[in-house]
Amino acid sequence: MDLRIFTEPQQGADYDTLLRVARATEDLDFDAFFRSDHYVSMGSGDGLPGPTDAWITLAGLARETRRIRLGTLMTAGTFRLPGVLAIQVAQVDRMSGGRIELGLGAGWFEEEHTAYGIPFPKEKFGRLEEQLAIVTGLWKTEVGKTFSYEGEFYRLTDSPALPKPAQGRIPVLIGGHGASRTPRLAARYADEFNIPFASLEESELQFGRVRAAAEAAGRAADDLVYSNALVVCVGKDDAEVARRAAAIGRDVDELKANGLAGSPAEVVDKLGRYAAIGSSRVYLQVLDLYDLDHLELISAQVQAQLG
Repeated sequence: MDLRIFTEPQQGADYDTLLRVARATEDLDFDAFFRSDHYVSMGSGDGLPGPTDAWITLAGLARETRRIRLGTLMTAGTFRLPGVLAIQVAQVDRMSGGRIELGLGAGWFEEEHTAYGIPFPKEKFGRLEEQLAIVTGLWKTEVGKTFSYEGEFYRLTDSPALPKPAQGRIPVLIGGHGASRTPRLAARYADEFNIPFASLEESELQFGRVRAAAEAAGRAADDLVYSNALVVCVGKDDAEVARRAAAIGRDVDELKANGLAGSPAEVVDKLGRYAAIGSSRVYLQVLDLYDLDHLELISAQVQAQLG
């Protein structure tokens, strides 16, 4: 079971804070540092000091880390034209020496679009499908050849399809709860399928749908990595769990029901249950980015038991 650190900087974090968390992620032997792609905070927080852009952040971290994988859960398709996104991600991959992964979603939070003057189209899923075709098509085009695409939403003519990523193939993550279109899209384009904030029962059902869609598309179901994203709140004892839950404005019982919370032993047990249904990677949603002791505890007493 791979453990990755997943952050939500729109809730309030500047680049220096994210850099500290990314360096701790690397030093504590976690597999990767991922971040959300949002421009407005959610819930009751003020979001100060303000948003950081996902790909600018990852470009900086690409130069200031050496080992960990870096990526997004999920880049919002509404924020960037697909041709521009392909250039950005390929460039950051080269800056990192080939450590980038792209989680790409349709975009959903209308308020942040309104706040920053970003168009919020009615038809988002069809756009996402074209974006995936364009981004992956640009990367796959041989050097010296051009890429053209004629879709309902996007048209590219004789693109030089440059630059190329450092990796032969940048892993693409697709996720969500959709029962039919999402599994079909994952089967066609994804290297990894991620389901966010889902129960064991929901996860098993959705993994089954994706596996079936892959096989229907002529692809081995085990070609994909299956992963979860879950909020994490671990403590050495009940008092420490309660303190960490209070710091993020959550209830302990709710966190235990819907996330990975409690003692290290409780969290290891629950991770084992996710592994039993086919999840081989978990993105730990860390909401208090100033509590690096939390990451140290997870590394020493949870990750160390996973083998």
